[in-house]
Amino acid sequence: MSKDYKNLRNINHVMLRNGEMRVLEPPTPKYTSADTDDKLIRLWLYGKSKNTQEYYQADAKRFLDFIKKSLREVTLDDLHKFAQEIDKGELADSSKRRVLSSIKSLFAFGAKVGYLRYDVSQMLKLEKVPDCLTERILSQEEIRKIIESENKPRNRLMLEMLFITGVRVSELSNLQWKDLHKRDGGGQMTVCGKGKKTRTLLIPASVWDKLIAFKNGNICEGYIFKSKNATSGLHRGNILRIVRKAVEKAGIDKPVSPHWFRHSHATIAAEKAPLHVVQHSLGHSSIQTTGKYLHVKPTDCSSNYINI
Repeated sequence: MSKDYKNLRNINHVMLRNGEMRVLEPPTPKYTSADTDDKLIRLWLYGKSKNTQEYYQADAKRFLDFIKKSLREVTLDDLHKFAQEIDKGELADSSKRRVLSSIKSLFAFGAKVGYLRYDVSQMLKLEKVPDCLTERILSQEEIRKIIESENKPRNRLMLEMLFITGVRVSELSNLQWKDLHKRDGGGQMTVCGKGKKTRTLLIPASVWDKLIAFKNGNICEGYIFKSKNATSGLHRGNILRIVRKAVEKAGIDKPVSPHWFRHSHATIAAEKAPLHVVQHSLGHSSIQTTGKYLHVKPTDCSSNYINI
């Protein structure tokens, strides 16, 4: 069997070296864990984080609403048409790629558990997304203006926490009083991040004192920034709205999201702190991910050595 044949073993037909076209019949699955699209999607979502589940579920619904057929009937042409439809929308390039990545993940899972005879999405190519990180970095002066524009103590405290600690919006939402502990010169908090990995972050005295002041007026248990029914943390959509309102009041004409505070924290910290410290604080699994923030504001460039 040729290398090309092996690489294309999940496609329904291939051209062999001698020019012969052979139809491939994928092996009949020995078992299947689902017998409907809905059951497959529930299995696919199982064990993933709450945020990932919400994104994946929305992406799967968007795809099924578009194709109006069972996943077992989907062809590569259907996937291409969906990709073209996504491309016409107003989504950012990174969001378009995320939607298509979600669908590829669903098809790969469906083939793995035996619900689908083969993974037709294997041949769907994802375009590389341009790196626009520099567009999502706020200066310290812009951060200061945004924070100072917020008059509500709770909302202002959330903005400060996002920037000073560099946590993800989901990590801030899930933060509970039991995760905080006093230390000399401030405090610390334990954060549960991606992949349910925990890390401990220091909180400077200036922010710790505001947390304690905020705590005195609230029940000292459960979530720090609670939803209306107090049974969960404030939803990231609500935090986004708080950020956007503060940005508007600050007179900053940029589509700032809570994650911009994390990017800004990382960029400023990477200029001053050891890279491995920044990596641990942000919860990056790879130091290469952290290292990209070093290139946002380069300290040297070949242009410095060229004269006209």
